[in-house]
Amino acid sequence: MQFDNLLIAFRKASRGKRGLAPASAFEHQVADKLIALQTALHDKTYSPSGYRHFIIYEPKRRRVSAAPFRDRVVHHALCHITEPLFEAQFIPNSYANRIGKGTHRAIDQLQAYSRAYRYCLRADIIQHFPSIDHALLKETLFRVIKNADVRWLISTIIDGGAGILKAEYDMVYCRGDDLFAVNRPRGLPIGNLTSQFWSNCYMNPFDWFIVRQLGCPAYLRYVDDFALFSDSKRQLYQWKEAIIRRLGDMRLTIHEAEAQVVPCEHGIPWLGFVVYPTHRLIKKRNAVKFTQKFDHLLDLYEMGDISFAEMTSSVGGWVNHVRYADTWGLRRHIFNTHRIRPPKS
Repeated sequence: MQFDNLLIAFRKASRGKRGLAPASAFEHQVADKLIALQTALHDKTYSPSGYRHFIIYEPKRRRVSAAPFRDRVVHHALCHITEPLFEAQFIPNSYANRIGKGTHRAIDQLQAYSRAYRYCLRADIIQHFPSIDHALLKETLFRVIKNADVRWLISTIIDGGAGILKAEYDMVYCRGDDLFAVNRPRGLPIGNLTSQFWSNCYMNPFDWFIVRQLGCPAYLRYVDDFALFSDSKRQLYQWKEAIIRRLGDMRLTIHEAEAQVVPCEHGIPWLGFVVYPTHRLIKKRNAVKFTQKFDHLLDLYEMGDISFAEMTSSVGGWVNHVRYADTWGLRRHIFNTHRIRPPKS
């Protein structure tokens, strides 16, 4: 691993976090720390440290595993040298964790397809990150990555996350499994930069299966959510059966009952929105949860526990997200019915 790459990785890992203790501590004598890290990687004595775990509930319950800052530097350095190899192989309509893609472009593309086709099959993978099989992931990555040192580092990071999401995974037996299949190492820590990138790598053969082997002309994916479009309901249901079999080979499953073919004009749930050919709405629960959060923020501001800037920063993030839907009336209602009270003296 080159020193210049580690220095770039440090800068990326510390972006927006320079005032926080982990980044500040690493920055002290940063050159010495990076040289020591480079030596550990060269000698193959590097090993990941323990994770810090916490639970988030938006948009759904997830167990996030935060790596120490030193390990995050390694993750950035590894992705810096491996991402270009895979980026050239990804389909254009894979939108998660890619430069120039993202949530809102995925919503734009889904709406464009909803205008061009009559029906949609939308599905999502059950327990996506906890289900990713380590042996299959390494096989996928090593088809592209031939450097022995890089392979060692990838294996070290993957193996370091074994069992972290064990409690989040409900065992699914696939074709040909015996009782020992439960012991297969699986799961990528949610929170690692490498996990987000490797998720795309793991799903890339599945993307090409849909595009090339199924011949679907209108398909897109965002992490574990994906959608196919067609003017034929029968065709989409046939594709659904093929998808279930193909994902089974990857040791993944979908919520089959929820994966139904629906007319596009009825609206498609997608990344927190309901997308119609002519307009977009946010899900009701999104509005309800924000209203509750806004109430709480107002209380904190009134008590003097947070500043006006902190309150508006939190609110602004939500507004910036939902402005991509037809939410002007909703936003006006919320802000008109929630009066900002000055802090108590």
